[in-house]
Amino acid sequence: MAEFDKGRRHPREILNEIKWRGLDMERCEIEVLHRGAPKDRITLKGSEISLGRSFFARGETMIPYHRILRIWYDGRTVYSRAAR
Repeated sequence: MAEFDKGRRHPREILNEIKWRGLDMERCEIEVLHRGAPKDRITLKGSEISLGRSFFARGETMIPYHRILRIWYDGRTVYSRAAR
């Protein structure tokens, strides 16, 4: 199982770590604030996104990193906005 630094980090740093360590993005899930969705949240698979500097993309949709609420890897929480 992959180990992640527990310090305060921006979600972009965590997603980049997953990508650049060569970990399987399919095992990563990202909960995002999405107004209008049920409970204003959607969950995306890491394999559905591409990472950018200020935003990440899902297809043609650009989503700012500050909308990320939680990131799981292999079912384990590696980032939680509430825990920051």
